[in-house]
Amino acid sequence: MEWLVWGGATVSFVGLCGLVLSIVRVARARKAGLSDEDLRAAVQKVMPLNLGSLFLSVIGLMLVILGIFLA
Repeated sequence: MEWLVWGGATVSFVGLCGLVLSIVRVARARKAGLSDEDLRAAVQKVMPLNLGSLFLSVIGLMLVILGIFLA
């Protein structure tokens, strides 16, 4: 079950990279000095990436735990 642990760690790492990317995008939007409506639109654009990345991270961690449990 070692492959399950490493596969889950890889999936979780990809999700973590997506979370960092979404944080960077929102930080850039905030630094740009956008109006309130434009900032909301920018954050709404990043939300699918944020939620998808969070989902990947959770699934990856579940795979790691499952691999450890089955080993």
